[in-house]
Amino acid sequence: MDILDYAFMQRALLAAVLVGVIAPAVGIYLVQRRQALMGDGIGHVAMTGVGLGFLLNTSPVWMATAVSVLGAVLMELIRWYGKTRGDIALAMLFYGGMAGGVMFINLAPGGSNANLTSYLFGSLSTVSESDVTAICVLAAFVVLVTLGLRRQLFAVSQDEEFARVTGLPVRALNLLTAVTAAVTVTVAMRVVGLLLVSALMVVPVAAAQQLTRSFAATFAVAVAIGVSVTIGGTVTSFYQDVPPGSTIVLLTIGAFIALTALASPLARRRARAVAAAQTAQDPTECAIPATRGPESTVGV
Repeated sequence: MDILDYAFMQRALLAAVLVGVIAPAVGIYLVQRRQALMGDGIGHVAMTGVGLGFLLNTSPVWMATAVSVLGAVLMELIRWYGKTRGDIALAMLFYGGMAGGVMFINLAPGGSNANLTSYLFGSLSTVSESDVTAICVLAAFVVLVTLGLRRQLFAVSQDEEFARVTGLPVRALNLLTAVTAAVTVTVAMRVVGLLLVSALMVVPVAAAQQLTRSFAATFAVAVAIGVSVTIGGTVTSFYQDVPPGSTIVLLTIGAFIALTALASPLARRRARAVAAAQTAQDPTECAIPATRGPESTVGV
């Protein structure tokens, strides 16, 4: 039985590949900014958009995109101006998003919490053609931003003050990062679900960092891991009849553990190589004698 013989699996695999590319592509900037849980917070807010989509009989994907973008902008404004009360405001925003989603979907005609489950944990088998169209358009936007502005976004993620001194529009770039993260969350919700999307944005980046040292290498390896686990999770869910979202996340965590175990001996080998190279480059007169004869102690 060929998996590609089924139209719904063709759509599922396409969606999975796109999410595998863009989730780590955005996540690398969030990890650099120490905002690894930002995707989780946006996912909570996006639930209100899903509920509104059912209530207003419109596309949940597009409605969730609009609401999550608004939520991401509010998160950035709170980060700028919230000061000591910022954490409380963020908590209200996150939990309010969850409560709003449950309320709206239950108010929708024929709506129930069961309709929300596929968006919370992912449901690749129910991805429609309209969902694929929305995912392709939104994924193209994310790729253009994360690759086209990679130098500017990396500079702001590393050091906002330095980026501001160099003349970069720091606040505009921060807002763009937040909006891009919001778009990524809504794209990924049909694959891994709103409650698990943060893992796919962060864990591949953390796994890639175990082996790489440069930003470009980390970016490439993280995307490769993301694509591999999303395809692997999708195929596994089809043949083993297991939830795709949780399968993808567990494979991602497994990749992190495997690369961490591999990185330790590589790091030790690299350290020995560097030490050996430094020893070989030391001038002869600076080298410490291996042995000392009686005459070597004269004058000491």
